[in-house]
Amino acid sequence: MTAVNLLDFDLDGLAAYCEGLGEKRFRATQLFRWIHQRGVGDFELMSDLAKSLRAKLADRAVVQALPVISEHVSADGTIKWLFDVGGGNAIESVFIPEDDRGTLCVSSQAGCAVACRFCSTGHQGFSRNLTTGEILAQLWHAEHALRRRMDTAERVISNVVMMGMGEPLQNYSALVPALRAMLDDNGYGLSRRRVTVSTSGVVPMIDRLRGDCPVALAVSLHAPNDALRDDLVPLNRKYPISELLDACSRYLEAAPRDFITFEYCMLDGVNDTDEHARELLRLVQGRVPCKFNLIPFNPFPQSGLKRSSNERVQAFARVLIAGGLVTTVRKTRGDDIDAACGQLAGEVQDRTRVLQKLGRRPKPVRVTTVAGTPADGQS
Repeated sequence: MTAVNLLDFDLDGLAAYCEGLGEKRFRATQLFRWIHQRGVGDFELMSDLAKSLRAKLADRAVVQALPVISEHVSADGTIKWLFDVGGGNAIESVFIPEDDRGTLCVSSQAGCAVACRFCSTGHQGFSRNLTTGEILAQLWHAEHALRRRMDTAERVISNVVMMGMGEPLQNYSALVPALRAMLDDNGYGLSRRRVTVSTSGVVPMIDRLRGDCPVALAVSLHAPNDALRDDLVPLNRKYPISELLDACSRYLEAAPRDFITFEYCMLDGVNDTDEHARELLRLVQGRVPCKFNLIPFNPFPQSGLKRSSNERVQAFARVLIAGGLVTTVRKTRGDDIDAACGQLAGEVQDRTRVLQKLGRRPKPVRVTTVAGTPADGQS
């Protein structure tokens, strides 16, 4: 019998599983708290569970963490973990500490099939969707590892952004239970305002998320017109900007925030002129309440793109601000450990053959031992 990974369940799913074992819902709530609030994976340590239930779980279930291949700490305190998800695939998660919050950037897929030109992950291609358990295991490891490191029982991670490897809305069935576990007061107790799903614009799934689990929404826009966005974000050819903005307007009916965040990667000579900024103003004013997050591009050789100068980014921001749009310039964090926006690359066994099309070979994953976690030597 294959053991069931209890990280694959939100509370309702765990209650249904426990019911199948002949147990009442309150037992599932106790179990959920042990796993997510206390970070305990050994059923024998769950002292308020009946011994009969612990025996059942020992025979049938596990709390399966992801093996840690490596951990890197930036000079600015950012931490990046590389996790082994099997089959030669590795994913990355990033913790960003700030004075008023701790944010974890979580991956949803091994690789990404969207293939945005400016994204290192997209240039690796796509292997597979992560399971709910693999998504939650990133938060489970980070939260409890950080608590041990800081010697605190208080929650360390206050914000989660689904902005790591992959397009979250193309892994919808695994994403939603993971979000519900993050929000559940018996789990991580995060506010809907502090959990953000970032999407390149999968319009039908934006509408579904609005009804199923509305959290904060960030949209990777990156261009003010379809011609340019078709080139930078190929998904635009299926869901053009007008359809995307309409979906954003509908989403706000249920969203925990009264605005959509538009992410805009600043590319030298490509999308960063004052006219591009004015075109953005014409595009969104009076149509979608929003704020813009301007992201300095993190170059990698295969992209053929360059970062806009700081002066150009500031000039672009001034045009948007003068037009009445709340605009921020994202501070680059963790770029010395390749943990900044667009740099997460991990390692994937590419089923979309992007690497072959680009005429290059994947780099090998170096397996190490981190914080007492044994590496198995697989890559």
